Amino acid sequence: MEPITITAENFEKEVLQSKETVLVDFWAGWCGPCRMLSPIIDEVASAHPGVKVGKINVDEQPTLASRFDIMSIPTLLVFKNGQAVKQSVGLIPKEGVEALVE
Repeated sequence: MEPITITAENFEKEVLQSKETVLVDFWAGWCGPCRMLSPIIDEVASAHPGVKVGKINVDEQPTLASRFDIMSIPTLLVFKNGQAVKQSVGLIPKEGVEALVE
C-alpha cells in the first residue's frame, strides 16, 4: 500500500478514526535523514498491508507538527485506536521501523 499524504483536513479520518495501525512519518523536503528514511517507509508500507502509512510534511502542516510536539525530524509516530502508542526520532534502519509497527 502506498503511503498517503496526511493533512490537517484528513488527519481525523485517516489517522484517529482508522481501524488499522497507522504509521505516521513527520518529514520535510530539506531534511537529509528524512530523504534517507523515505524509501524504508515505502518498503514497510508494501510489506505490511495491515498497516496504514501516512506522511506529514512539517513545513506544510505546522499545526499537526506542534500538536504532537515534533521538535526534530524525521519523527515516526504509531497510532492505534486513535492514540499515539510509539515514537521514534531520527533515522532508523528498516528493522527498527518494522519493530514499531509489529
